[in-house]
Amino acid sequence: PGIFLANRQNAKPKMQALVFEGINLPLQLREVPEPIPAAGEVLVQLKAAALNHRDVWIRKGQYAGIRFPTILGSDGAGIVAGVGAGAPKDLIGQEVIINPGMDWGANPKAQSKEFKILGLPDNGTFAEYVAVPAANVTAKPAHLTWEQSAALPLAGLTAYRALFSRAALQPGEKVLVTGIGGGVALSVLQFALAAGAKVYVTSGSDEKIGRAVQLGATAGANYTQPDWAEQLETQAGAFDVIIDSAAGDGFAKLIDLADLGGRIVFFGGTKGVINGIVPARVFWKQLSVLGTTMGSATEFAAMVDFVAAHQIIPVVIKTFPLAQGNAALDYMEQSSRFGKIVLEIN
Repeated sequence: PGIFLANRQNAKPKMQALVFEGINLPLQLREVPEPIPAAGEVLVQLKAAALNHRDVWIRKGQYAGIRFPTILGSDGAGIVAGVGAGAPKDLIGQEVIINPGMDWGANPKAQSKEFKILGLPDNGTFAEYVAVPAANVTAKPAHLTWEQSAALPLAGLTAYRALFSRAALQPGEKVLVTGIGGGVALSVLQFALAAGAKVYVTSGSDEKIGRAVQLGATAGANYTQPDWAEQLETQAGAFDVIIDSAAGDGFAKLIDLADLGGRIVFFGGTKGVINGIVPARVFWKQLSVLGTTMGSATEFAAMVDFVAAHQIIPVVIKTFPLAQGNAALDYMEQSSRFGKIVLEIN
């Protein structure tokens, strides 16, 4: 009662899904019950789902709140196939992308204690169907394919909040994006260019720097070279905005590269603890050093509108069928990748 399903009279009660059943074990392709949308939820028939490093870390047990069995996957796009009680019935048949951030809360400054990301603890998008709150689906940008749409949500939301909500980017400013090649870094590059900024990048690969230049970056430096910061200073002078996901020992050089009143925003720490910062270089330059994680529903909607308005196309490097999810996760661990990896579904 209260559940409305579109053209589902003959639908099978089960679906195919990739299930996480134990740390360091391959995901298992299982036939599992299709989810039933609860009150306020919608049932999305997924057409594509994108991978994130989060999925790799969960499989390795390097993430908080590990539990199994769980269907992983935070990013997805598809068609609304049904709605639970109280959810708008006119959503049925709509092409949507999913906001993977659940229960952000009322405070735009930070997420609530109840905040969680789709794909752990709740079942995620590595499946034929997923049930999510109706508030977490947004119309799919018409210019994007299913695969491109699935590549957008988590990376795009993180990039949008970092660049606009936290760094307050202005047209004409100089932006440095470290570690170009991952989904968030590429979204930052594309969004900053669309906003009228001049963008520089770093990478451990000259090839990735070249590909970033092809996308519109002005120049870049290879951080495996000892003088990478000096190269950037020669190229750009100093930066108004720096977006980082590594932290670690190299972070001190970002302080040096920031211009007076600059904003450094970071959303990850793959290189570990930050050491070697001289406090005077922060306060005398009036710098803002800002942390960020994901974003609110308002920011997600603004991000999707921004992508549609500027006809931005997420970079998808490779697609796999759902059944080859483990091969996709293994491919994600290759440092040579440049762009998002997507699972094709249905």
